[in-house]
Amino acid sequence: MNAQELRDTARALVAGGKGLLAMDESNPTCNKRFAKLGIPQTEEARRAYRELIVTTPGLGESISGAILYDETIRQQKKDGTPFVKAIANAGIIPGIKVDTGAKDMAGHPGEKITEGLDGLRDRLAEYFQMGARFAKWRAVIAIGEGIPSRSCIEANAHALARYAALCQEAGLVPVVEP
Repeated sequence: MNAQELRDTARALVAGGKGLLAMDESNPTCNKRFAKLGIPQTEEARRAYRELIVTTPGLGESISGAILYDETIRQQKKDGTPFVKAIANAGIIPGIKVDTGAKDMAGHPGEKITEGLDGLRDRLAEYFQMGARFAKWRAVIAIGEGIPSRSCIEANAHALARYAALCQEAGLVPVVEP
């Protein structure tokens, strides 16, 4: 994707009156919700649930982009149509969550660093081939007495800069969730 396509995608994501749909719930989190409701915690149950979302009539009228989870971007509707294609056909830009979670920052109690840079270049290339056009990274910076520390800010800024550069290299618009 060239620079103009990246700009066009970014503009479409922030189109007036529309928002992003966060469908990037991890399998363990989804399974916890299912367990509370007595729903089987299986890939098929998660697939069926997500199919309900991606086939919602008129979804593209309110949603500009959908953030998917690794399992979700690989799933298909019951008729074999990939979720990415169903989303795109609804006028929604497919995206993907690429961080692997916020972890405690060593030597900095109460502060976090987001992980997932290892192997990111290859994952982004694969996701682009699968149809993703933007990627989401979560940055968690706690604010409180004596925090965030300069080290935490610098470490997260460095990770965000590397993430953004890798996204652009792969042709994906970088999006950050604060």
